[in-house]
Amino acid sequence: MNAAEFVEHLHPFDTLPHSELNQILNSIEQKEVISGTRILEQGGAISQYLHIILQGSVKLQRDDKTLQVLEEGEFFGFLSILSQDAPTADVIANENVSLLLVPETVFRTLVNKNGFAEFFLRSLSDRLQRLLVFDSPLADDSLVSPVKSLLARSLVSAAPHTTVHEIAQLMQEAGVSCIIIQSEPPGIITDRDLRNRVLAEGRSGETAVSEVMTRPVKSVPSDTPLYRALVFLYEERIHHLPLTDRGQITGVVTTTDLLRQQAQNPFYLLKRLETIDGTAESLATYAPKLVQTVRSLFKNGLNAIQIGRVVSSLNDTLVRRLLDLAEKKYGPPPTPFAWLVFGSEGRHEQVLLTDQDNALIYLADTPEAKRYFSTLSEYVINGLIQAGFPPCSGGYMATNWHFPLDEWVKLFKGWVQSPKPQAIMEAAIFFDFRIVHGTLSLDSIEDIIIESGEYDLFLAQLARAALNFRPPLGFFGRIRQKDGLVDLKEGGIAPIVGLARVYALEAGSQSRSTIDRLEDAAHAGSLSQQGAETLAETFRFLQWLRLRGQLDEITSKREPDNKIRLDQLSHLEKRYLKDAFLAIREIQESAELRFRLAMLG
Repeated sequence: MNAAEFVEHLHPFDTLPHSELNQILNSIEQKEVISGTRILEQGGAISQYLHIILQGSVKLQRDDKTLQVLEEGEFFGFLSILSQDAPTADVIANENVSLLLVPETVFRTLVNKNGFAEFFLRSLSDRLQRLLVFDSPLADDSLVSPVKSLLARSLVSAAPHTTVHEIAQLMQEAGVSCIIIQSEPPGIITDRDLRNRVLAEGRSGETAVSEVMTRPVKSVPSDTPLYRALVFLYEERIHHLPLTDRGQITGVVTTTDLLRQQAQNPFYLLKRLETIDGTAESLATYAPKLVQTVRSLFKNGLNAIQIGRVVSSLNDTLVRRLLDLAEKKYGPPPTPFAWLVFGSEGRHEQVLLTDQDNALIYLADTPEAKRYFSTLSEYVINGLIQAGFPPCSGGYMATNWHFPLDEWVKLFKGWVQSPKPQAIMEAAIFFDFRIVHGTLSLDSIEDIIIESGEYDLFLAQLARAALNFRPPLGFFGRIRQKDGLVDLKEGGIAPIVGLARVYALEAGSQSRSTIDRLEDAAHAGSLSQQGAETLAETFRFLQWLRLRGQLDEITSKREPDNKIRLDQLSHLEKRYLKDAFLAIREIQESAELRFRLAMLG
C-alpha cells in the first residue's frame, strides 16, 4: 500500500470528501528517519507537522524515561500544534521509521473545517463510542427505532364502572384486543382476560370491568427502542404493552404488532421456545437459531451489550421452559426455590453459548426436598447440554450446587468474613447471581452482598483477584501477541468485570451488569466519573470486537473463542485497542494503591 492509499484508509482522513482529500495528499511529505534520531524535543521547538507513522515505530521519552511506543498508523506532534506549546516529551525513532508529514497550515485547515481537533482531543471513552457508531452502520434501523413508530391506532379507553359486555362491544367496534381503564393507577383489560376471568368463571356481562382488569399496567416510555420493548414483553410475560409519554399512556402495541414489523424477526425464537417439549430434537435447534439471532441483531446495529440483554432473555426463557417441564414430570416442588445463573449470564453479558453457570437454592432442608431438587437439577442441566450449553469445567452447576437457603447464607458469610483464595474465587463467581425462576426470596443473601463492601480485607482480596488478569502490554505499551493472537477476555474484558465488581461492592451497589456497576460506582464516588466512563466504553469496544471475531469464526466453520488476530484489525482499531489496554492498566494501578494490595503480601 502506497502513502496515498495508506492515508485514504486512515481515520479520520477516511471521512473527508474525495476532492479535499486529494488536496491534502498533494501537500503531504514523506520522510525517512534512521533509528535513534530525535524527531521532536521535550521543551524544544513547536511541532511544524502532524506526523503519521507509515512504517516502523517511535518512542516517547520524558526526562530520559520511555513512556510509550507509537507504531504504524499512529500520530504525534498534533498536541504541540494545537496548544502552540513546546512538545512535552522527546519523540525518538525506535527503529528506522517512515513518516508522513502534514504541514501545520494544512492541519489547521482540517481542524477548522472538519472538526479534526475533536478527534485528536476527545477522551478515550468518546473516541471508542464514536468508533462503534462509525464501524457499526445500521443495515436496518428498525430494531433500534422507537416503539411508538408502530402505533397505528388511537388509544381506546373506558371508565372503571363500564360493564364487561360494553367492553366487549368497544373492542369489536374499534378492532382492538385491549382497552385501557381510566382508573388510578390505570388498568388494562384484554380479550384474553374476558375469556379467562369472565366467560371461564361464569361472570355476568353486567360485571364492572374494575373487577376483572389488571392494575397497575406494565408499560414503557414511547421512545423505548423496539428491541427493548420486545425483551420487556417476554420478560414480563405479557402480550399488550402500553406506551407512556410524560407519564401518560398514549397508546398500546402488542406482540403481534412487534413481530409483524419484522418479517425476519429473531424474536420468533422466543415464541418457539414455548413449544419445546424436552426432547433432544426440539432442544438441538436452539444453538444454531441463537447464532442466527445474534448475527441478525449485530447486522442491525445493536452493540454487544444490547445483544447480551436479548440473549439473556432467550436463555432465561429456555431455562424456565425446562423447569416447567421438569415440574410437570416430577410434580410440584415440595418447598419454594430459586434457580440462579451467574457469570456472564448473570450479568446479562453472554452473547453466544458458553459453559453454563447455575445453581439452585431451596427453603426447607428435608430429605424429600434434597431428592426432588437433585432430580430436577439433573433434568434441567441435561436439557441445557442438549440445547448447546457445555457443562461447566469447574463444576459450577445446579447438579453440584443445590443447597437449602440456610447453607447458602453460611457460604456467603464465609466468603466475606474469611476471604481465603478459594473463597474469593467463589465469591467472584456467585456474587454475579441473578434469579431466573422461582418464588424464594433471597433478601438475606442480598444483604450479605451489600454489607461485603464494609469488609476492607475482603474488598482488597477481591481486588487482588481481579488484578490477576492484566492487559497484554509489553515494554512501552506495545501489545503482546501469541502466534499473532490477542486474548480479549483475559487481557481486557475480565479485568474490567473484576474492577467493576469491586468498586460497585464498595459503593453498596446491588447491580449485576458491568456497565451498571461502573455507573453506580461513579455515582457513589468509589470510582471517578472519567474512570467509569473510560472502562464502560472500553468494555463495549472489547465486547464488540470479540463478538465480531466470533461471528467471523462461525462463518468460517471454526470454533469461536476470545482471541482476535491483530493483523486483521484496521489501523484505527489497533490504535484504540492499545489505548484501551493502557487505560485498563492505569486504572488497575490506581486500584492497587487504593486497596493497598502491596500490604497484603
